[in-house]
Amino acid sequence: MNFKFPKGEARLSIGVLRISLVAIGIIIVVFNDTLGKLEGFVEFLLLYFITICIVVFHWLFVNIKGIINLKNEKAKTELKHLQSQVNPHFFFNMLNNLYGLVDKDSEKAKTLILKLSEMMRYSIYEGQEAQVTLGKEIEFLRNYMELHRMRYHKNISIDFDVQVENQHLKLAPLLFIILVENAFKHGVEKLRQHAFVKVAITSEQHTVSLTVENNFDGEEEKGETGIGLQNLKRRLELAYPKKHYLTHSVKGTVYMAQLTLIL
Repeated sequence: MNFKFPKGEARLSIGVLRISLVAIGIIIVVFNDTLGKLEGFVEFLLLYFITICIVVFHWLFVNIKGIINLKNEKAKTELKHLQSQVNPHFFFNMLNNLYGLVDKDSEKAKTLILKLSEMMRYSIYEGQEAQVTLGKEIEFLRNYMELHRMRYHKNISIDFDVQVENQHLKLAPLLFIILVENAFKHGVEKLRQHAFVKVAITSEQHTVSLTVENNFDGEEEKGETGIGLQNLKRRLELAYPKKHYLTHSVKGTVYMAQLTLIL
């Protein structure tokens, strides 16, 4: 029969053991001359120091483990908080854009709202999971871009290229949407004509790459980095430390962002 002490009693027992070892050490120092003449004293002394070492190493192990667990829990909590911030930021932008369409074209608005509700369902349920399949993320991005294509009254070019070997790969949800959203926000939204967005997703074995390219108005003043991008960078640091590459480049009036994840 296995018997386990409650945590409180176990800690108390360890504390008593430590105090006992300290007391024995003091006795050895004080009565060293007398004890040194006793038979087996050297063996006892050796056993005593071995026990001391075991207790010290156990104390270090417990405390280091506690610190590591505390850091992990803090990281998980922060990651969950950042992940939950994606939803209101994304849906606030979309609902704000749909508001003006309700009176102009109610049927189209209904269709868009229905598609948006599907995306919201995914974002609320799947988006709160630690990991989702790559295939679900691709479908989410496809719906997002289709929603944009339907709501604009101007001609825009949207290209979505998917070259994926395994759509069952698991990754953190709602990472790609931030870069795609920025392409529309800083490009399509502000250009009156000839706006384009090119999105490409590729994967090989355990590596997934997203490339987002869009043109923008060169005369527009460049604003500060939005909360979305800051959120993404922090989430990547927590979820994929030293296993992600995020780069940005600008050539003329074309902006390109690339994110690679090592799963």
